Amino acid sequence: MKKQILLRGALGFPLGITIGYLITIFISLKWANGYYVACVPELITAMGNEINAVILQALLCGLLGAGFGASSVIWEIEHWSILKQTGIYFIIASIIMMPMAYLMYWMEHTIKGFLMYFGIFVFIFIFIWIIQFVIGKRTVKKMNENLYKTKE
Repeated sequence: MKKQILLRGALGFPLGITIGYLITIFISLKWANGYYVACVPELITAMGNEINAVILQALLCGLLGAGFGASSVIWEIEHWSILKQTGIYFIIASIIMMPMAYLMYWMEHTIKGFLMYFGIFVFIFIFIWIIQFVIGKRTVKKMNENLYKTKE
């Protein structure tokens, strides 16, 4: 299990940077009027210049990816219920995501900003969980159908 955690964390780091970069491209396409916005202006101000802000954001996105990748082994602990897996993964994901989002100024640095961002995070988590659950249920159904066919 430790080997899987380390491997997934290592693979998650560049994936996190890639996803973070793609998000900045999509945000720029939608709201930047033809310009590329590498990170939020508040982060640039806090870091003193744009390159420092971009470097910090890339590193933190990498850490996000590593954290999510490493914690994905939770879904393979078969003796845990789906409720326990979901609850523990949600707690870990929240502990990883919320400080990173705060550090990168993805949320307002107020209680209201934190609660709004956390609400969006919960909504996205639930949405992705439902999709994954439905996909998993269909996969199990197909496997059972194939198993039934081979018994005949």
